[in-house]
Amino acid sequence: MVSVRARAGYDGEMTTSDPAVPAVTFRCSEAARERDDPFVATAPPARCWLLVEHPGPWGHQALGDAGYAPEVVEAIDAFCRRRGARFQLIRRSRARGEPAADRGRFALVDTTPGAESVRWGRVASADELPAALADVEAVTTPSSEPVYLVCAHGRHDACCAMRGRPVAAALSMTHPDRTWETTHTGGDRFAANLVLLPHGLVLGRVPATEAVAVVERYAAGEVDTTWVRGRSFLSAPAQAAQHHARLAYDEPGVDALRVLGAEAREQGVTEVTLDGGPERGTIAVVVRERWVASPTPLTCSAGRAASMRVYDLVGVTSVSGVHGLDVSVAGTAG
Repeated sequence: MVSVRARAGYDGEMTTSDPAVPAVTFRCSEAARERDDPFVATAPPARCWLLVEHPGPWGHQALGDAGYAPEVVEAIDAFCRRRGARFQLIRRSRARGEPAADRGRFALVDTTPGAESVRWGRVASADELPAALADVEAVTTPSSEPVYLVCAHGRHDACCAMRGRPVAAALSMTHPDRTWETTHTGGDRFAANLVLLPHGLVLGRVPATEAVAVVERYAAGEVDTTWVRGRSFLSAPAQAAQHHARLAYDEPGVDALRVLGAEAREQGVTEVTLDGGPERGTIAVVVRERWVASPTPLTCSAGRAASMRVYDLVGVTSVSGVHGLDVSVAGTAG
């Protein structure tokens, strides 16, 4: 079992003999920290998030190894492709001391900017999911409560469990009804990964000691850019652009700087326009994509080194607005 000291201020260290955490010596999250891998613009693409309660144990693949009947798997896969949804298994943190249970809860979270929503439903068994998804709005109830997902998927990558579970434990002490452990969210090397719903904000390298402050700030309508990987609704260039606009204007508002559009320019360069509000007007951010070779694997289970995509900031400019403010920046790494 995993030994977790679940309390506010827990320092994030843990020991493990859990069979769900593969016994490997290479840790991708440690290597990524040593390389100082940038994590801006690495949020997985998802217009919606489909969450289904499953107490575990979780296999390597969330859906394929969940033990569902083939027709259930097919229905979930078709629903996700149709709705642009990302499928996640969820369960309560073990730190709560509750026995593993499947109460049949599921949720559909829409991350569309300006139309964010969380809807919860319940089924008696997974076999009822196809029927529920066929009429999901009718069988679910809207909720105004945010949802905090912490990747703790040890069978997928050891770092997710070792770094994620302390974060889930810390959040469960203060926000037990909002906090869930979840399966792979992408970016194993950025563990601990935290997803803030309904906005689809994906955060990386969140320390257990900072997690409570991070979610409380989010609940108050602000985002801490220190940990933000991106917003899942947006394309990677748009994620990078929004991040750099936040830094340039010192703008923490979760709903601020809405992306208006993106236009590809020369190869690897994208200009993204954002709504800066009444005073800033339209903001143009130009980012450049490049690939960087890593000397070591990007995940704990990868057999060889690979390359990572990063975005460099070319410039940020307010192209219209009351004050005509120009905050052009050049050459900043993304």
